[in-house]
Amino acid sequence: MQAITESPSQAGSAAIEASFSIEPMSPTIGAEIGDIDLTRPLDDGQYGALRAALLKHKLLVFRDQDISAAQQVALARRFGELEVHPVFPHHPEHPELVMLGGDSKIPGRENVYHSDVSWRARPSMGSMLRCIECPKVGGDTIWVNMAEAYARLPEATRTALDGLIAVHDLLPAFGTRMTPEEREARRAAFPPAMHPVVRTHPETGERVLYVNEAFTTHLANYIEKHEVRFGFDFRLAEMDLLQYLYRQAAAPEYQVRLKWRPNTIAFWDNRSTQHYAIQDYFPARRSMLRATIIGDVPV
Repeated sequence: MQAITESPSQAGSAAIEASFSIEPMSPTIGAEIGDIDLTRPLDDGQYGALRAALLKHKLLVFRDQDISAAQQVALARRFGELEVHPVFPHHPEHPELVMLGGDSKIPGRENVYHSDVSWRARPSMGSMLRCIECPKVGGDTIWVNMAEAYARLPEATRTALDGLIAVHDLLPAFGTRMTPEEREARRAAFPPAMHPVVRTHPETGERVLYVNEAFTTHLANYIEKHEVRFGFDFRLAEMDLLQYLYRQAAAPEYQVRLKWRPNTIAFWDNRSTQHYAIQDYFPARRSMLRATIIGDVPV
């Protein structure tokens, strides 16, 4: 069993030691955590060390964790208050768990780069996804380090993003799942949210590119920040910039790819990552349960 020590900046306080193993999954993002039993409640030392590891690696993967739905809810709640998703189907006994994955008739539709619930005024701090059933081949998920994506933008582009505000909206992605009456009710409950194009991570201080092609619809103040000659300069230049920013998530250099097995748990930081659930397994079945931890207002 390997003892791991995280630095104070990663832990948020004094250095933390934990007796579980950490094996990096790529040079940029992700670590597999071993020698830990998640059927047991986390003690304070384990909690602190896992949170420090999450801040450093942004994605933590746990294998062979045969936990119940109630245990998954309790584990995720250790890291913060949990949301109840307004659209996805819920576990019948635990509304904090959404049920994800298609079946032999309906394919999954999470195959777009996104950060969970960025359309909320207070988007997610993190998500904890547990594999119940998956195909032997296919159905992998990709995660992307969006702090690295921002850091490696050309300096002129980073300067051009200063002060820009992006609009994130629930309806473009989820509206087709609703009746007109449901869309009207969801619009009243969840108006579009405005977040900085580049947010500052509240725990690490990292600058993070925070737009995604699933939920970011446009820039609220592009014309205030950039000189334009005509109306088409404003609209087309704004669209070109957004398309360029969306594409950053697709760079393999910022990514890690996870092959699922039953009882695998992935825990990731939605403030600094995006992810993409690959839809290459239909009509095979993939069944997942996700708990989502409420975060803070991006700044």
